Amino acid sequence: MLDDIPALLPELRMLYEDLHRHPELSFAEVRTAGIMADRLRALGYEVTTGVGQTGVVATLDNGDGATVLLRGDIDALPVKEATGLAYASTAVGHDSDGKEVPVAHACGHDMHATWLIGVATLLATHKDAWRGRVILAVQPAEEIGGGATAMIDDGLFERFGTPDVALGQHVAPAPAGWVLFRPGAVMTASDALKIVMHGRGAHGSTPEQSVDPVVMAAATVMKLQTVVARNIAATESAVVTVGTLHVGTKENIISDHAELTLSVRTFEPAVRDKVLAAISRIAHGEAHSCGAPQPPDITTLYSFPAVTNDADTTHTVGAAFVEHFGPERAMEGPVATASEDFGLFGARGGFPSMFWFVGGTDPELWQKAFAANRVNEDIPFNHSAQYAPVQDPTISTGIEAMLVAAMCWLKP
Repeated sequence: MLDDIPALLPELRMLYEDLHRHPELSFAEVRTAGIMADRLRALGYEVTTGVGQTGVVATLDNGDGATVLLRGDIDALPVKEATGLAYASTAVGHDSDGKEVPVAHACGHDMHATWLIGVATLLATHKDAWRGRVILAVQPAEEIGGGATAMIDDGLFERFGTPDVALGQHVAPAPAGWVLFRPGAVMTASDALKIVMHGRGAHGSTPEQSVDPVVMAAATVMKLQTVVARNIAATESAVVTVGTLHVGTKENIISDHAELTLSVRTFEPAVRDKVLAAISRIAHGEAHSCGAPQPPDITTLYSFPAVTNDADTTHTVGAAFVEHFGPERAMEGPVATASEDFGLFGARGGFPSMFWFVGGTDPELWQKAFAANRVNEDIPFNHSAQYAPVQDPTISTGIEAMLVAAMCWLKP
């Protein structure tokens, strides 16, 4: 099967560039889902659309054997692309508040979709080389942590069967051609919070008549920087990021409220509880100290657990990766403080799962930055306006990796 990959690349490059030009936000991936469904249907898969709103499930049965779920996510981000690519996105969309925002595939999900079509093509055209059942989950809304839950709640396992294993992968700012994996914890749990601080509005010339939410929010932001530094042990890990702060409409009006959104990343449940308690304590404390007319409102926007790889599954797939790619390209990677909702498939379905990373950065550029100790400065990371993986050998490596992993269960 793998020998056919070079012949597929011209068409897959065109697919990738088309998806990159036309990104869609979470739960709005109508065009993308339609393209994926049409291509999978043409390959002979049994295709169901609208699973978990905009998700697609495609199944292919090929005799007795294991059932393997292969997942690819398809949503994009509210980011204005600045890559300068000929196929860069100029798309706009509307966020959950109805505000028009730029949209770009700044996390590489267009690459994930391309990989999945490549794998699906090879499985469909080489049915003599494998046995079993394949479930392709084209997942929406990974970026807001809602897609996996939506598909599962929509009867993913009841309608299409419970797999023996779930496999997923993500493009990463590592050298293209590399495959990075590890057993156990791979990516953090994620909690997104919205905090509304209530003040009392007034004219900008009479601040004494107000309870200024700007001051209250600013103090809260600064105090939140102590959550990890002064509440979490050096042997533990957590990240607290204030992603947005919105307050006011004009320079001479003191508003009556401020809104913050936070991203919290943790590995251990006990650490998560400690971090969330500290955030609540700080927000309420600052509101009280400023004389706020009412306590802050703290809302959870989404929450999902850490991605944890099954040890036996990782041993099996990792050995296959090293055998296929060689130890210079397939190796154990570090844990990531980014998050993924992929882990929900195995956690809620009760079967093992594994998630790994495929490099997407120009190898020469990465090695030069690494040698100069400037990887953070010179290599665009996922969610950056400058992020876009190189197509070669990223496309072929991702297809190879997913097929090598799947064949650990689909061997005749």
